[in-house]
Amino acid sequence: MMTRSRLEAFSDGVIAIVLTIMMLDLKAPATAEISGLRPVIPAFLGYVLSFVHVGIYWNNHHHLFQAVRSVNGGVLLANLHLLFWISLVPFATSWMGSSCFAQWPVVVYGMVLLLSAVAYFFLGQLLIRHHGRESTIAKALASDFKGKVSLLLYVVGIGLAFVHSWLACGVYSFVALMWLIPDRRIESTISNQQS
Repeated sequence: MMTRSRLEAFSDGVIAIVLTIMMLDLKAPATAEISGLRPVIPAFLGYVLSFVHVGIYWNNHHHLFQAVRSVNGGVLLANLHLLFWISLVPFATSWMGSSCFAQWPVVVYGMVLLLSAVAYFFLGQLLIRHHGRESTIAKALASDFKGKVSLLLYVVGIGLAFVHSWLACGVYSFVALMWLIPDRRIESTISNQQS
C-alpha cells in the first residue's frame, strides 16, 4: 500500500504554485496616483475570490487526507484530476479580471470552479471505495450536503452569467463564504473514534 505523504506534499506544492501564479499576475498601477488603482480593481477582486476558493481546497484537502491511511493508483489519478482543474484557476481568474467580468470569462471561471468541485467529490468517493464503507473517511463524508449544494450553486451561477455576470460572481462568492466555515466532519469523526 502506498502512503499518503508524497501525494500530500505534491498537492501542497501544486497549490502553492497556483497561488503564486495568481499573485504574480496582479500588476501594479501605472501611476502613483490613487486613481491608478481603479483599473486594477477587477483583477484584484478576481484574485481575492480565487485565493479564497483555492485556499478552501487546500484546507479541505488537508483535512480529507487526515482520515486516510493509504492511497492507490486510482486515488493518485483522481488527485491529479483535481489538481488539473485547480491549476486552471489562474487562467480563468486572469481572463475574468482583465475583461472586467465579461460574460464568457465569468462562464469559464464558473466551469473551472464546478469541475474542481466535481473532481473533489470523485476523489472523496474513490477514497471511500479504497478504505471501505465502515472506514473513518466513509463516516466523515457520509453526509455531504454542503458539497452537493455547492455543485448546484455553481451550475446556477454559470447560468446566471448569461443574464448578468455580477450575479454569477455573487453566487460564486456565496459558495466561498459557505466553505469559509470549516468543515468539521472529518475532525469530529476522528475525535469520536479515538475517544
